[in-house]
Amino acid sequence: MTAPLSRRLAHSGLMASIEPDPFQAGAYVLDVDGTPQSHIFPDHPDELFFEYIRRMGHVIDVAAPAGAAITAIHLGAGALTLPRYIEATRPGSRQQVIDIDRDLVDFVREIFPLPPRASIRLRYGDAREVITKLPAGLRHSADVITVDIFAGARTPAHVTTVEFFSEVATLLATDGVVIINIADGPGLAYARAQVATVAHVFPHVGVLAEAQVLKGRRFGNLVLVASNSPHVLEELPRLMARGPHPASSLHGTELARFMGGALLTTDATAVPSPTPHKTIFQTSGKG
Repeated sequence: MTAPLSRRLAHSGLMASIEPDPFQAGAYVLDVDGTPQSHIFPDHPDELFFEYIRRMGHVIDVAAPAGAAITAIHLGAGALTLPRYIEATRPGSRQQVIDIDRDLVDFVREIFPLPPRASIRLRYGDAREVITKLPAGLRHSADVITVDIFAGARTPAHVTTVEFFSEVATLLATDGVVIINIADGPGLAYARAQVATVAHVFPHVGVLAEAQVLKGRRFGNLVLVASNSPHVLEELPRLMARGPHPASSLHGTELARFMGGALLTTDATAVPSPTPHKTIFQTSGKG
């Protein structure tokens, strides 16, 4: 594919396009409404490029022994980058992908089909509603749950609350990990509230991000890691060493200071994530 392909999405009315990555031969970028959403490297699905996606991938790497098949649930599909990554690095994994925009997923799959032998089940609808209807066998079974839900460049309010994350928690295995993508800017008020909200539901929480983003000096992505078990947070030194660099992390007392007096986000108080300038992710999304 040498020219961009595009499609108007029926659900949102936004324009989606897939175009060659000018910096990586053989790779492509999925763009929705001017915001890069996902990076696709069809011949090398085990290589991740966007900074925050690489951090999420590193957490997945330490969530279970190397190469072991896992059960994963993805809330938000994008270009199915992480499901492809898990299939490449953990063959035989069972995966569920939930997304509200069937048009977008179909558009991506028409151009870049999923591996034919992969056990990846696609479900369509609002993530919060769909997870309440998942088969009983998936309750308390997920080794990894990724939460990367965006409508354009913003996360909808109803998937940022105590009530939502409490429902997510019912899907998690005893040692499982939830990995959440948060986008925020200077001041990090939204991110602090999200950390406080998730920490209200899960006893072990940490944050990974590029250092300047974590200091609140520029808009960017923070990866929030949550679990009922401390084992993933014990891997923070290894995760930091893997980059991307410069990298920083918070947990324990440092995380408590970061949260400060942030209030929990509930269904009664929730608002969407902040709106970034459209050039932000074009310059900071790559890792």
